[in-house]
Amino acid sequence: MKRTLITGILATGLMTASLAALAGPTCTDAPQSDWMSEEAMQQQIADMGYEVKEFKTTDGRCYEIYGWDDQQRRVEIYFNPVDGEIVKQEID
Repeated sequence: MKRTLITGILATGLMTASLAALAGPTCTDAPQSDWMSEEAMQQQIADMGYEVKEFKTTDGRCYEIYGWDDQQRRVEIYFNPVDGEIVKQEID
């Protein structure tokens, strides 16, 4: 019984850690009233040379895109919605 309980607790801890690793970053704690508008952010992203397939707001309070860079590589990028800075980016 004791061994089963410990195994269950360890498994739950590992699953929680795995989910946290898969989650995106937290970009800001600023209120949404301080954020750039989605339209302004999308224009800034286009001006940076990215082609956007999907644009969304994440639970981590980021603007996130899926698309392509100027070399046609697939990208997933998280932006701080207050200043438009890149917080995290993955390039395939």
